[in-house]
Amino acid sequence: MRQLDVEVATDLKQTPRVKQLSGMFDVPARDKLTQRWQAELPLDERDWRVGLIVGPSGSGKSTIARQLFGEAATLEWKAGSVCDDFAADYSIEQIAEICQAVGFNTIPSWMKPYGVLSTGEKFRVELARHLLEGGADIMVDEFTSVVDRQVAHIGCQAVQKYVRKHERRFVAVTCHYDVIDWLQPDWTLEPATMTFQWRSLQRRPELNVEIARAPYESWKLFAPFHYLTAELHRGAACFVLFVEGVPASFAGVLHRPHPKAEDIKGVSRLVTLPDYQGLGLAMILVDWLGAAYRAAGLRLHTYPAHPALVRSFDRSPNWVMRKRPGTYSSVSATRTLPERYNPRPCAVFEFVPARAPEISAADAKALLN
Repeated sequence: MRQLDVEVATDLKQTPRVKQLSGMFDVPARDKLTQRWQAELPLDERDWRVGLIVGPSGSGKSTIARQLFGEAATLEWKAGSVCDDFAADYSIEQIAEICQAVGFNTIPSWMKPYGVLSTGEKFRVELARHLLEGGADIMVDEFTSVVDRQVAHIGCQAVQKYVRKHERRFVAVTCHYDVIDWLQPDWTLEPATMTFQWRSLQRRPELNVEIARAPYESWKLFAPFHYLTAELHRGAACFVLFVEGVPASFAGVLHRPHPKAEDIKGVSRLVTLPDYQGLGLAMILVDWLGAAYRAAGLRLHTYPAHPALVRSFDRSPNWVMRKRPGTYSSVSATRTLPERYNPRPCAVFEFVPARAPEISAADAKALLN
């Protein structure tokens, strides 16, 4: 049992306005205001990974968190790229892994200074540094307070997955109760009522998604966030995955000339908007497209170069690696696809469904045409 006993005292000056307020609202005029929190918390009775201190502003969340877990780490940001702001003893591979783990997958943004990032990107790279540099126990105050709630929910999902996988301990301090379903804390503490509760791990809320054929112009929304280039072949078939009616993920598909096969389609571009990274939406999109092309009598290949994408396809039961990461090119492909003039290191995967969605030939035709 962990003992909590903390008191905060604030001296008050008896100025004329303070005395006026005292009389106006019938508040006793005191020389000092005191708040005290006392409790016995069973934090050492179970093994846990994620904790949440939640409640309204002024309820004592930060004070209690400091008493229990120490001061939250302060991050410093220089004028250079955010990848250079990580501690010097971490390799670029470790930095890339943690950025990808929290859904900060837009590689060009890794090269930007912190000050020019979007609010959502700042939130994610801050999480990345806290998780990588924070030691065994990590405490983050004002968690998700400055970001859109959609960004907050996805960030919560990414954090809890990483923390549990790497057997760390993470404590979030926030006034937002909506993070509970997404962060899935093992315990919650509400200082306003000094209520402590153990929780069991539950499924995160479901998202309503829709996939549709989209005009070529839809690429403009996603192009700035692709990790290779903003170019897209004019002949690409474009598909967009929508979350609650909002565009979130994009795939461009091209016919792939092959000396021995005429039935191969290839994913030319695959990108998810920053606010939706970390939920695996791109894999949902390509799995549906793979099922649709298969129902239409065609094969779907993909050629990822991004390390996180290569790992995602390699882990998927629906994709089989045909060639390990390397540099591949062909004369026929070069004649047809300008972006292949400078071959890049990539892997080659083919959609071979094991647990993929089922789609009828009629539904496949409606989606693909």
